Amino acid sequence: MIPNRWHDSDADAMQAAAGQDPTARELALRVYTSRLIGQDPDLVMHGGGNTSVKLTAHDVYGDAVEVIHIKGSGWDLEVIEAAGLPAVRLAPLMRLRDLPGLSDEAMVNVQRANLMDSAAPNPSVETLLHAWLPHKYVDHTHATAFLTLANLPEVAAACREIFGDRLTLVPYIMPGFALAKAAAAAFEANPEAEGLLLVNHGHFAWGPTAKASYDRLLAHTNEVEDWLAQRRPARLVPAAALPADRLAQALPALRGALASVLPETANLPVLDLRGDAAARAFLARPDLAELAQRGVATPDHVIRTKGHPLVLGAATLAAGPEAIRAEVAGFATRYRAYFDRQAPRFGDAKTMLAPMPGLVWMAGAGIVGVGATAAAARIAADIGEQTARVMADGEACGGFHPIPETDLFDMEYWSLEQAKLGKGKAPRFQGQVVLVTGGAGAIGLATARAFAAEGASLFLVDREEAALATALAALGRDHGGIAYDITAAGAAAAAVAACVRRFGGLDIVVSNAGAAFTGEIATLDDAVLRHSFELNFFAHQAFAQAAVAVFRAQTAARGTRGAADTGQILINVSKQAVNPGKGFGAYGLPKAASFFLLRQLALELGREGIRVNGINADRIRSGLLTDAMIAERAAARGLDQASYLGGNLLGREVEARHVADAFVMLAGAGRTTAHVMTVDGGNIEAALR
Repeated sequence: MIPNRWHDSDADAMQAAAGQDPTARELALRVYTSRLIGQDPDLVMHGGGNTSVKLTAHDVYGDAVEVIHIKGSGWDLEVIEAAGLPAVRLAPLMRLRDLPGLSDEAMVNVQRANLMDSAAPNPSVETLLHAWLPHKYVDHTHATAFLTLANLPEVAAACREIFGDRLTLVPYIMPGFALAKAAAAAFEANPEAEGLLLVNHGHFAWGPTAKASYDRLLAHTNEVEDWLAQRRPARLVPAAALPADRLAQALPALRGALASVLPETANLPVLDLRGDAAARAFLARPDLAELAQRGVATPDHVIRTKGHPLVLGAATLAAGPEAIRAEVAGFATRYRAYFDRQAPRFGDAKTMLAPMPGLVWMAGAGIVGVGATAAAARIAADIGEQTARVMADGEACGGFHPIPETDLFDMEYWSLEQAKLGKGKAPRFQGQVVLVTGGAGAIGLATARAFAAEGASLFLVDREEAALATALAALGRDHGGIAYDITAAGAAAAAVAACVRRFGGLDIVVSNAGAAFTGEIATLDDAVLRHSFELNFFAHQAFAQAAVAVFRAQTAARGTRGAADTGQILINVSKQAVNPGKGFGAYGLPKAASFFLLRQLALELGREGIRVNGINADRIRSGLLTDAMIAERAAARGLDQASYLGGNLLGREVEARHVADAFVMLAGAGRTTAHVMTVDGGNIEAALR
């Protein structure tokens, strides 16, 4: 059951923050209940649903104007603000109802033309539906329970059983002008109704106040949930989980296979695996293959997930990359046939989308979201989990019967969505999975931030758990990481496997972690030198080996190298590799070995399209060069700290962000390998010769 999260104190605080203007205070309550709705994924998720309120505004002349505030395009109810509920003049919208028809483009134009603020976002495509319902507050959701109800073959009978005449049914029509007219007519046929059930789509409720509308929305949803719970069978026993080693092989193979139906120069997609017992229990259903062909729980989902998932059975996974690629190719063939069947209805007006699934049902593993970015993959996976619940409950209550193929195509290839194609350039490293060791340190985090700014998905590895948590919080929810001492046996392989589980694979390793060990080499304790080699050389080697295995698995499944890199290894070498400092032999020796390692890897991996490069940095304020060490070195040279740090040809301190920029530059240098870039402000003694 969905809890009621309304608290008078929170509502009062929202109104107080809005000031004394009555309209602003009403809008504050609209924002408050919109957030309450958006924060519960069993009501809406990822931009789905919309809310509105009808209020009186004043135009530039001071005249009173009746308006509707409704969710704007690009805003999510979970975090919406007043700016995300643009005001549209009501009178022109009401006149539209007299028209026999109106294209989506014309409808959007009228709505934009009647915004009170021309800079506001586009109002929801369902603005007219909200406007033509005579209630002050209107809420529209895609609640999990209502999606089950809305897709039942006997939806009318089930709705009457639960609600009697309190809910009015509206047959499936695509969002837009026609749906708004049908919904308004359905309401007028039963004006005492408390809400609407849009078949194959979702639920509307309303009320005179924000709280009344919210309370009614929850009451309706919980009535359906209670009805479903009484009919829900015992959960199936989940299939045995795929062993960790097989999963670590299967995910990169899947990632590469999915890319095989994309252009050769395209980046590999990002994956998001949901492998809990509930997901694996759903995948144990005997009717799984048939369910996969049914469709989506609500039309909005097709834009995120495609109409059908790709099903990978245990036998396919056991057969390896070639079998997985064959299944992906089969999906692409079926998708192209679907496009060829439906597109002729529109002449040459439709551009085919990538024939790649947005969801994969993976036996023994779980539900996998697929996307160009980690955020897109997460959204697809969230929708996939919800759809599995809707399907299971629907089948227990009479069947899951969503919109047919023609309607599915119309939604997926909606003209408003097609108009977005090709607009805006994707960030340079969009979707690239970048693993950074020492990721919570100064250079590591700066490097992570620099790659994230270019669209990459980051996976940080650091031994300091608290620092790692802080770094990940700074990067945001669509990045990952794990705490490991990378000198421990098997740590590199385990960290890379964790990255693969989080994102499905790996594209770039920034092997950055290191520490300076001091002491005269002639009298140095053997244990110190060995420990330094573990961190400053063998960890680089171990991460390179683990990464190359993933690169090769992805490439083998993709079946072609194309013009894109098949993987990259970037190593933080240090100037000590070429310009030894007195008392730093324990640090310089393994760094010199890492320098050679870089060149050797580049030599051996170049033909596979794997590039290996490094950074030769010096005097970077970090965990390696601490404030105490800076003070000590500056004093030993008779300098102040600023002069010591700026002791280079440029006379300026080199910061962690400059090293980060160099790593990103090397990653983007598509025809550069075996290169070490110096980032030290100019130090002739450390220059490479």
